[in-house]
Amino acid sequence: MATHLGFLRAINLGATRVFPKDDIRRVTEEAGFDNVQTHINTGNIRFETRMRSRTKIEQTLERAFAADRGFEVLTITFRADEFAALAADALDVSAAHPGLARHYVYLLKDELDGDLAARVEGLATPAGRMLVRGRAVHALLLPGYRDGTVDPLGAAKLLGVATNRNVGVVMTLAERWC
Repeated sequence: MATHLGFLRAINLGATRVFPKDDIRRVTEEAGFDNVQTHINTGNIRFETRMRSRTKIEQTLERAFAADRGFEVLTITFRADEFAALAADALDVSAAHPGLARHYVYLLKDELDGDLAARVEGLATPAGRMLVRGRAVHALLLPGYRDGTVDPLGAAKLLGVATNRNVGVVMTLAERWC
């Protein structure tokens, strides 16, 4: 069995999209996944499966989550080795950009094509810049960006199905689960 990490998009953001981590774990197990763990209440799951197709894994989880919750829960998954490499790259990106105020990693369901990747990276402003690396896009925010702004560079709408985590959470998950 292979270990995978899953990231649920847009849950626990208000009264209508509540999905507590104990329920995420229960539904994931009921959907046939093994050794399920969760981390904090933002939709981070680790599980094992014999399924090999990322698309099939994501569809199975999304159907199970929707059936349980009554709303769509888009899910992005990575094999543990893929996520470990993504986390190592995020650490390198942080080291190459000292003095960041914030470093968020957008986790994408699908890679951006070359033109769109170039467009996203072209959104640099005095607030920071975006760096596209496969199915991860780094928001590198500089001191002085408007703290609390959800998407200060205006990139999120271009990324397709994505969710973000701060680099600290990415590193913690890689250390614990990969």
